[in-house]
Amino acid sequence: MVKITYIDSYGESRSVEAEEGTTVMENAIRNSIPEIVAECGGGCACATCHVYVDEAWYPLTGQPSTKEEDMLDFAYKVQPNSRLSCQIKVTPQLDGLVVTTPSRQG
Repeated sequence: MVKITYIDSYGESRSVEAEEGTTVMENAIRNSIPEIVAECGGGCACATCHVYVDEAWYPLTGQPSTKEEDMLDFAYKVQPNSRLSCQIKVTPQLDGLVVTTPSRQG
């Protein structure tokens, strides 16, 4: 299992054990992480699972696809480390990943 820490917009931290091969979004929903809505269920068709990836972890999450970048145009307060959590696959290299949620979703 891979540990992921979600920090909400109020600074509250929640750590979960995530299964390899799933996505950061799936684990957020499975563990009732607030501020991740995931309206499209992981289809990269909305921006309601937007997260900010901790700078130290960003290179390990891979580059966003063109489709993801297009969806991020609809996200709230996009930053250089913004990603859609449905597009980040859980791998052993992400053990300890930290992501923060914006105060609202797009």
